Amino acid sequence: MARAAPKYLLNRDGRYFARLVIPKELRPFLDNKTELREALGPDRRAALAKLHPAVANLQGQIALAEREAQIAAGAPIEPGRYPLPVDQIALRNYNERLAFDTELRNMDNRHAMGLIDDRLVELLREGIAGVLSDDSLEALVGNRIDKYRRLGNTTVAKGSTEWRTLARAMCVSELEALARVAERDEGDFGGQPEHPMLANVEPAEEEAPPVMLRDLFNRYVAELKANGKGTEAEKRWRPIIDDLIAFARTPDARKITKKTILEWKDAKIKTLAPRTVKDVYLTAVNAVFNWAVSNDQLTENPASTVKLRVAKKVQNRPKGFTRDEATAILKFTLAYVPKQTDNPQTQEKPQTSAAKKWAPLICAFTGARISEITQLRKSDVRMEGDIPVIRITPDAGTVKTRKFRDVPLHKQIIEKGFLDFVNASPDGPLFYPPMKGKRTANPARTVSGRISNWLQKEKLIPDEVQPNHGWRHALKTTGPEVEIDSRILDAITGHAGRTAGDDYGDVTIVAKKKAIDKLPDFPI
Repeated sequence: MARAAPKYLLNRDGRYFARLVIPKELRPFLDNKTELREALGPDRRAALAKLHPAVANLQGQIALAEREAQIAAGAPIEPGRYPLPVDQIALRNYNERLAFDTELRNMDNRHAMGLIDDRLVELLREGIAGVLSDDSLEALVGNRIDKYRRLGNTTVAKGSTEWRTLARAMCVSELEALARVAERDEGDFGGQPEHPMLANVEPAEEEAPPVMLRDLFNRYVAELKANGKGTEAEKRWRPIIDDLIAFARTPDARKITKKTILEWKDAKIKTLAPRTVKDVYLTAVNAVFNWAVSNDQLTENPASTVKLRVAKKVQNRPKGFTRDEATAILKFTLAYVPKQTDNPQTQEKPQTSAAKKWAPLICAFTGARISEITQLRKSDVRMEGDIPVIRITPDAGTVKTRKFRDVPLHKQIIEKGFLDFVNASPDGPLFYPPMKGKRTANPARTVSGRISNWLQKEKLIPDEVQPNHGWRHALKTTGPEVEIDSRILDAITGHAGRTAGDDYGDVTIVAKKKAIDKLPDFPI
């Protein structure tokens, strides 16, 4: 009768391998392989001798994959718990025994009295020889095996060949440790293990505890929020962090390498614009990893040297509205009347209608970001002496510079009735209804987005012009034409000064009023 092949032994063209099938759910964590193999050579007798340690090593790899799967599922993993090959477990046990011996010698001199049990030495030698039963081996080293099982370093079960392999290795470890103890009793503390299994094995590196990327992101955002920032970053970047975790198949930031980031970048540019990948995706990841490095959570940023070249946009026209384009938009918006419906649920809110009418006109004469205007409150419009002024302030919402600025209103805004509209409005925001409770979205940005979409739908926005920045570019173009000083123009639009000297002294409301008075009326 032909001999049945031992479990896990594979013969391929006269060469032997240890072979384990990888469970389907663990394959993503082992490079999508379906099986693991370890070469055992062409000699069957030698292959059988190597089989069980090789299987233990492969099982250790599968156990590591199980650990990765637990991390990916969000299951808690205690630091330092991961499987080890048999020889490394034996070496660890050997080192722990000697460390314990040192501790005892420091505590009590009576420990160094040569009290080594000769019967124990004999049993350990019998265990190494493989002549002891499973029960005898368990009585001898079973508690040591249980310890490493609890630590997650092994999954062997009593009665299996893998368990006996580990038990015999533990006997080697224990016997070698006893030999060093005997040498120490004679004053020799320089002894090294003599058995090849311990003498030739490389010590396993301690695996650092996982650092969860989502936790890093949450802490980064919390720090931004402590400084009054971070709300927009959290909303925009959290899906990006989740996307990277899904791509990498691990939430552990330590496991994400430069290779992972490069492959992720290459995958993203297949579906997204390169500039989006560069300015949003890579920027988000870089920021979080840089924060982690600077706060001693990681030793390096795997994204720091990942670059993406983006061709400059082709520009065939000015970035801002021309005079004729601006006039057409303002004529349309000032004449806007919302459609009337019988259903209150579909009727446009009066604040939105007001924003469509007034926000473009105010932007045209202030160069403000449109969301800075749609977040205005009634209290932000006031008279400074005889000068009507709006205050753009972080108290009302988002201001990029995080600094307030007062901007006088151009006389054409007054002539069109803006102050009458303000005086007739209730206290609170002018361009969106007040709401109780916490908002999930920035209401001023929501309104500014509606204005943008509305004007684009009406085909009033030329190609290559951003609807909500066209006014800003246009004012910065018109300002020099009417000889407005650049520092005053920056103070009106909220741009940072060009030199350190610009931070000295204030640009007064009177100076801004004189500059704004130079801006010509629109023929509307």
